[in-house]
Amino acid sequence: MTRYALTLEWDGTPYMGFQRQAHGPSVQQAIEEAAETVVGHAVTLHAAGRTDTGVHALGMRAHFDSDKTLPPFRLSEALNARLRMAGQAVAVLDCVEVSEDWHARFSCINRAYEYRIANRRAPLTLEAGRAWRIARDLDAEAMHRAAQALVGKHDFTTFRSVQCQAASAVKTLDRLDVRREGDHVIIEAAARSFLHHQVRSMVGCLALVGRGEWPVDRVAEALAARDRCKLGLNAPPEGLYFVKASYPGES
Repeated sequence: MTRYALTLEWDGTPYMGFQRQAHGPSVQQAIEEAAETVVGHAVTLHAAGRTDTGVHALGMRAHFDSDKTLPPFRLSEALNARLRMAGQAVAVLDCVEVSEDWHARFSCINRAYEYRIANRRAPLTLEAGRAWRIARDLDAEAMHRAAQALVGKHDFTTFRSVQCQAASAVKTLDRLDVRREGDHVIIEAAARSFLHHQVRSMVGCLALVGRGEWPVDRVAEALAARDRCKLGLNAPPEGLYFVKASYPGES
């Protein structure tokens, strides 16, 4: 049995998220079906994280096992060919063999997300479905100051979906940075793991600060409340990107 680790990129617009769903297409289903035609048997794909409907990925890590051994480059080329023929918005960027004890989810020590806000009045054309457009001017510096209250180990109940299945709302947020790039505001978040909707919930509250609807210290107050009802806004999924998963021994 050979374990293959994949690095994946996808446009989340047509999918109901990464995980297989009974009511619509998923990234997991697209890759598993492509892999089955290549290796000749059913496979189960495991990913570093689960993404919601409409969320994109630039560097998701995933793995599956196969009793058919192929050179990794040949496997990735074959998977991309099948995905392309099926009209899937998914690409395999890299493929390597890994040890049997390497697991895309459980071996991961850090996950990084990016959220993109297009801060402009004009409608989106090239970025439609790939950024959150906010017409009102945003104060990115104030957003960054407010974000620092969330860095560290906290109970993130306020920023947790009511459907979250995590055993605890306590998480350690390693980084939450906000910067402006022209007419875009970029929010970068990194942690070992995140709660369901945590990044989108944090971004939504930071956007309220940027628009001047919340003072900077309101974010800290919302965190301390440990009450989902104190959440100001949940940002839409189309601006969120899974950027990178990190593992021991990798640069």
